[in-house]
Amino acid sequence: MEAAFTPTRQQALRYGILLGVLVALAGTAGVLLTAPVPGVLWAAVAGCSLAAGMTGGLLAGRRGTRIDARGIRTARGHEPWDHVVDLRAERRGARTVVSVYLVSGASLQLAAPYSGDGLLAEDPQFDLKVSTLSHLWRSHSIGGVPC
Repeated sequence: MEAAFTPTRQQALRYGILLGVLVALAGTAGVLLTAPVPGVLWAAVAGCSLAAGMTGGLLAGRRGTRIDARGIRTARGHEPWDHVVDLRAERRGARTVVSVYLVSGASLQLAAPYSGDGLLAEDPQFDLKVSTLSHLWRSHSIGGVPC
């Protein structure tokens, strides 16, 4: 493996908090709809749901992009280097992401690296990571990196 790009710890934490809150709300609503629950039990269900959601979110929030001699690997699949036409950073909503353009005309948005606006969303090394991705793509396109 030549390179791996995952969200920063702060970005994974942000994703974990968001997912944790959603799971806590769903878990608490589910308990409240099924039976009347005392306040202490309600708080325990909310706390456990929040912890479970945050743990799952932290684990899921760390998935990213792997680069090797054969191409770009993401959670969605693999794109060989000879299918990649262009690679660039683009603004999508509140995030700047890396988009990979393919020979087929389709584009693929990488899960990482990215940089966003707001609390815990920024990646201070985003530009360096994009530069590294671009260098790897160009090197493989002209055969400059040994397998």
